Amino acid sequence: MREKKSGYLKITTRITGGAGLLLILLFVTWRIADARRFQLFGSIVSRATVPDSLIALTFDDGPNPTYAEFVLETLERHDVQATFFIIGSELTKYPEFGQQLVAAGHELGNHSYSHARMILKSPGFIRREIETTDSLIRAAGYNGPIYFRPPYCKKLLTLPFYLARHHRTAVTWDLEPESFPEINKHADRIEDYILTKVRPGSIILLHPWYGAQASRDALEKVIRELQGRGYRFVTVSRLLEQAGS
Repeated sequence: MREKKSGYLKITTRITGGAGLLLILLFVTWRIADARRFQLFGSIVSRATVPDSLIALTFDDGPNPTYAEFVLETLERHDVQATFFIIGSELTKYPEFGQQLVAAGHELGNHSYSHARMILKSPGFIRREIETTDSLIRAAGYNGPIYFRPPYCKKLLTLPFYLARHHRTAVTWDLEPESFPEINKHADRIEDYILTKVRPGSIILLHPWYGAQASRDALEKVIRELQGRGYRFVTVSRLLEQAGS
């Protein structure tokens, strides 16, 4: 009887140990896929080390006609150049707004064509998502470097491998107040989060399109307060140039 019990315990231990190892591997994989500062191949940037008080203001999604005028007027009023990581399908519908962003001196980044999570996708899917959007960005008149921002910050193997092969940098962020449910519906909390945590080289992420009223309400005060502290807003490409100088 003892031998049977001993064998049972050994089998149970193996099963339990195997399940635990699988859970650990799944957790590690999930953390890598979601990490803002690390990917398995190529270059990824969430914040730049710069010698001056330079920061980058970035916007995801869009362009969308409903709020484009508000965003552009706010940035122009404070002489701010920003980087817009745009969705290719939206640019297909509203090419004129992409052209307006370029004409105003802003930088266009690639946020994929469909805004799908870029994990468990085929190489062909990744290539089409990126290259189609690149073509639309060029058609809008933008001639600078095109950085890529993974939708939802999801990436694992195929996307980083494509970016590395094509010498492309993935750009994430170090400040995204909208990722916190207790913050994202309140303009004053968005402002406090950014103003408390910002530092030289920060890459700030906001979503000014669609229903993000709190972010739009916070935008002008954030810009005004940071400029009052001596921060200068630059595009992502300019920020990374300064980091390399």
